[in-house]
Amino acid sequence: MYYRLVVFGVKDTSENVIAYIHQRLSKVDLVITIAPSVTKKNQVSGYKGLSFLTEKYGIPVFEADSYRLTDAKTQEFLRGNTFGIGIVSGWQRLIPEPVLDSFRYGIFGFHGNAGYLPFGRGRSPLNWSMIVGDTRFNLNLFRYDKKADSPNVFATGTFSINEHDDIRTAQYKNTIVSQQLIARLTAALSEAEKSGGEIPIRTDSRDFDCWYPKRTPADGRIDWHDRTRNIYNLIRGVAAPFPGAFCCMRSKELPASAQESSQESAQGSTQQSAGEDLPAALPGTAETASYNRVYNPCSNPADKLGYNPVSVPERCGKNEADEADNGTDARVTIWEAHPFDDRIDFSAFAPGEVIDIFDGKLIVRTVDGSMRIDRFECSRGIVPGDILY
Repeated sequence: MYYRLVVFGVKDTSENVIAYIHQRLSKVDLVITIAPSVTKKNQVSGYKGLSFLTEKYGIPVFEADSYRLTDAKTQEFLRGNTFGIGIVSGWQRLIPEPVLDSFRYGIFGFHGNAGYLPFGRGRSPLNWSMIVGDTRFNLNLFRYDKKADSPNVFATGTFSINEHDDIRTAQYKNTIVSQQLIARLTAALSEAEKSGGEIPIRTDSRDFDCWYPKRTPADGRIDWHDRTRNIYNLIRGVAAPFPGAFCCMRSKELPASAQESSQESAQGSTQQSAGEDLPAALPGTAETASYNRVYNPCSNPADKLGYNPVSVPERCGKNEADEADNGTDARVTIWEAHPFDDRIDFSAFAPGEVIDIFDGKLIVRTVDGSMRIDRFECSRGIVPGDILY
């Protein structure tokens, strides 16, 4: 069977793109997604099963048994059918070369950054862009090849990342711009079908090649010794539907002996790595590693000097499902926060100390000011004087 237009997707944002194409641009002949069981071995932030699209829009949905499309069922399906063009929306794995070769006009997907491909290749580019403080995002619609994020660009759209955005509102903008680019792509497909030619792309990029590494939940660890703006960018860059930023909390009401023991343990974990050189593995490549200053993987290599890893204390838990509460420390997951004030004298408080609480919102001291923690989760109550670290 011939499927003219196929969409690959696994997320809630994929549904928006599919509906837009199907209702406004061109019939979607097939959706390729992953079976729910695949998520047990692959973490997919924002995952949404798409099988309901058959009933809602009459679109056939094929569920692969592997995220990399290498399972026997998927291979047999691809061999038994022919395909026109593929559009990828919310698929965080490389498409294998045999699958790419199955599509007459190629498979196209999105990748963005503050510059132009091949700058900013790699993982989680929208998260990274927000975390490092970029104020614009160039979204490229490009044709896939066997390499990751190659500069085979069909078209580019741009949107701003302003100080009020978090990762979710940036996803809204990303969806709007992707829809505009897809409209241009479907028009180009119709022209190529009429002329018997190909969909034009450009490959003449003059940007340098750099990569964003994989991010894991452990990379959301907040360092309260960092600047307010960097803390804010991290929190909003890993907000829902991602795992969220987190830190540990030490209660001021603990006995002095418990606080001393906890402090020594925290110092020990820091001192262990204080004299180490920059790790060979980039941030995000080790689940137990976090980093004590903002790191921009696409910056000047000299910026990496002095960037030391700090291990996540075991007693605080590495993720939400692994919170340890032994009477000394508790995990705090922070979903929303904003800079509060950088003029009030908070010198009587330590960085990370809870200054006060208003309407359930924490005011926390930072090195260069303070943060207002609007939404958070913690297994224990937090009171002024508690220390976040």
